[in-house]
Amino acid sequence: MSTSARPMMPDKSGSLAKPADGRFGRYVRARFADRLFKYYFLFSILALCFVLGLVIFFIGKTALLTFAHISLADFFLSFDWTPENDSFGAAGIIVNTLSLTALTLAMAVPVAVGMAVLIAEIAPKWLRNMMRPVLDLLVGIPSIVYGYLGLTVLIPVLRRMSGENLGDGLLAAALVLALMVLPTICRISDEAISMVPKKYREAAYALGSTRLQVTMRVVIPAAGRGIVAAVIMGMTRAIGETMAVVMVIGNTAQLATTLFTPASVLTSNIVMQISNVEFDSTWNYALHMMALLLLAISFLLILLIRYLGRKGSDQT
Repeated sequence: MSTSARPMMPDKSGSLAKPADGRFGRYVRARFADRLFKYYFLFSILALCFVLGLVIFFIGKTALLTFAHISLADFFLSFDWTPENDSFGAAGIIVNTLSLTALTLAMAVPVAVGMAVLIAEIAPKWLRNMMRPVLDLLVGIPSIVYGYLGLTVLIPVLRRMSGENLGDGLLAAALVLALMVLPTICRISDEAISMVPKKYREAAYALGSTRLQVTMRVVIPAAGRGIVAAVIMGMTRAIGETMAVVMVIGNTAQLATTLFTPASVLTSNIVMQISNVEFDSTWNYALHMMALLLLAISFLLILLIRYLGRKGSDQT
C-alpha cells in the first residue's frame, strides 16, 4: 500500500492520529473551517435570541406602564377608545380583531382545503404542475398590492351590491385577507395531503371505497395535523396583517356592529396612531400594550404549530 493511500490509525490514546505527509495542512484547515462554522452558527443563534429578547423586553416594559394609569378592567373590558378624553378601552378593537380573523378563516379555509385536495388527489399532473407555481407566486405578492386592489376594485363593488355609502368594514377586510391567506393554507395543506402514504389509499380502495370516501375518510384525517397547522399559519398572517387591512377597513376605533361598519383592529389602530402620540403618554403605552397582545397571540400560535408537528412526528 502506498503512503498517500495509508489510512489514519488510532494512536495509543484511542483517538485518530493526525495524517502524515502533505495531508497535515489540509487536515488543519478542515478542522479550522469546522470550528469556524460551528462558532458562527452558534453566534447567529445567540444573536437572534438576543434581538428577540430585546424586542419582547422593550415592548413589554412600555406596555405594562399602561396599567400605572388605567386598570386592567378599563383596558380589556371597556369599549370606549377615545384617547383625547383619556379613555383607553380596547375591548371593541380586540373583538374586531377576533371577528375579522374568524370571518377570514370561514371564507378561506373551505376553499383552500378544497383546492389542496383537488391539486393533490384529483388534478392531472399537468394541471398540478401549473397550479403549484401560481400559488407560490400569490404567496409572495406584497400585501399592499392586495390592499390597493381591495380599495380600488372591491370596495366600489360592495357599495353597489349593498347600497351602503361606505363599502369599507369587516367584510371588505375579510375578503382581502381571505385572498391573501388562501394560497398559504392551500400550499401547506397540499404538502400535508401529498405526504399521506400511498398504502393508505390502496388499502381503502381494496376494501371497496370510492374516491370520495378515500379522500374524506382516509386522506384528510391522515393529513389532519398538517391541515390544522396550515390553518394556524393562515390565522397568524390574518391577525398580523397591517397595510392591506388599513386600506379597506375604515380605521374607526369602534365596535363593528355590521359587516359594513367602519372599524379598526389591533394592527390598523397601532399603525394609524403611533406616529401622532408622545412617547411618555398613556396613549403610547396603550398602543404598545396592543402590540404586546399581537406578539403574545403570534407566539402562542407558533407554539401550537410546533406542538402539533412534534406530536404528529411521534405518532409516525
